Amino acid sequence: MPRPAPGAPLAFRWRKWDGSPHWEHECVYLGADQWGDWVGQRAGSHSFRPGREITTTAPSVMMLPSGRQDYVLTVNGDPELTRVYIDIAWAVQWPEGGLPTAIDMDLDVVRRLDERGVYIDDEDEWEEHRVRYGYPARVIEALEATAHDLERRVRTFEPPFDDATADRWLGMLAELDSES
Repeated sequence: MPRPAPGAPLAFRWRKWDGSPHWEHECVYLGADQWGDWVGQRAGSHSFRPGREITTTAPSVMMLPSGRQDYVLTVNGDPELTRVYIDIAWAVQWPEGGLPTAIDMDLDVVRRLDERGVYIDDEDEWEEHRVRYGYPARVIEALEATAHDLERRVRTFEPPFDDATADRWLGMLAELDSES
């Protein structure tokens, strides 16, 4: 399926299980590698959801994995203390001729550069929403296993969860900025 040219602006849209809007991020397409498609968010870009809007203070890159639809990897550049943030997701996709979309499933795997280290976040929200939205048992089981597997992979710096892979894409984002 064709993708935009590197540097092309796009929006990455998240929704919740019931279809309601969640985060939307202003991004640029960076390219693809063996891990998946990479998009970047420049410092000063906007992200918004109902009731909240933020302007980013650091660059970041997001990877939509090839052959999987259950997570999106985000890696933040300096000066962010949260280096890795993985949204456990459902239906991560790049529809034909469209923009990337995903369903946010609440659980997150985080690697911080401070004493907090690596952990699974938002388990309380996961418990609340699995009841509120009525997540099917097969979805619950699959995504809990995904979260624990990704936590292990982040702890061991397994590519693409290592710094070198993301730094390559952060470098490409910086190059786009220097060309404009």
